[in-house]
Amino acid sequence: MRKFKILLFLFLLLCCRALAQQSDYKSRVILYIIQYREIAVREMGISHIPASITLAQGILESNAGQSDLARDANNHFGIKCHKEWAGETMYKDDDKPNECFRKYKTAEESFHDHSSFLIQRDRYKLLFRLKTTDYKGWAEGLKKAGYATSPTYAEKLIKTIETFGLEKLDHGDFGIAYVDSLNKKADENQVNPWADRFTLVSTTSDRHQVYTNNNLRLTVVRKNDDLERISQSFNLSVRKLMRYNDMTNRHLDPGQIIYLESKRRKAMNVSHKVQQGETLWQISQVFGIKPKMLYKRNHIPKGEEPMAGQLILLR
Repeated sequence: MRKFKILLFLFLLLCCRALAQQSDYKSRVILYIIQYREIAVREMGISHIPASITLAQGILESNAGQSDLARDANNHFGIKCHKEWAGETMYKDDDKPNECFRKYKTAEESFHDHSSFLIQRDRYKLLFRLKTTDYKGWAEGLKKAGYATSPTYAEKLIKTIETFGLEKLDHGDFGIAYVDSLNKKADENQVNPWADRFTLVSTTSDRHQVYTNNNLRLTVVRKNDDLERISQSFNLSVRKLMRYNDMTNRHLDPGQIIYLESKRRKAMNVSHKVQQGETLWQISQVFGIKPKMLYKRNHIPKGEEPMAGQLILLR
């Protein structure tokens, strides 16, 4: 009986350790996603590689940033030197002893080189015919093209993507977080339909939430908000807020996007198909781009609006 109790105790102890390790791993993955999701989305806009795939590969190949390669060489994708590599290197045992791996100055360089690595190799060309929302096709294609030797590599990628909701990143440039529910309680018809796709990064002491879009900080107007209240919350003058958002009056609607810094000259997306009733100002708010650049880039006379169905260049 005593032997049985000891065995039971050891079994329970091992189970507790296993659960703790799983919890620690999940926490590490979440932190990894928060740290690198904007880079993955930016690379998607340039290379058309799904952000979900990039992040899932980074998570698996680097053990959520904890591998020796990631910590000592900023190499998050296990990319080996190959004959064309002229940068710094790191040697470690892998499929063969003492193999050569690429070393980067920053993790961001590793993400960018990962995109270039896939783009430049013929064996991955078929993948770029897939939509960026087809993460399953990309996962299977990477396995078939021989990116990794594991026979379950595609399944691992898909499981990682679906467990952590990474597929949401592939549907736009706005991340995986959602606007708080109080906006929808304010007035369903006035809520900006794009607002639930921004990336939540922080919340102020008075509960204004801060998001990012096109690498810009923004907030979303809540019920009973006005520019003075937002001005005080973020220590920005009303004049600056109006200038950053190209506003001609102080009227605000619940769900409206308010940028906290000047919008950019180009967006991450290449183009946008105009929807019925959309104005260039609304498009500039959705993509974080200055209206004057939309007029200039698309040869639209100032004061005129695009037609529904028209393709607007954003970069």
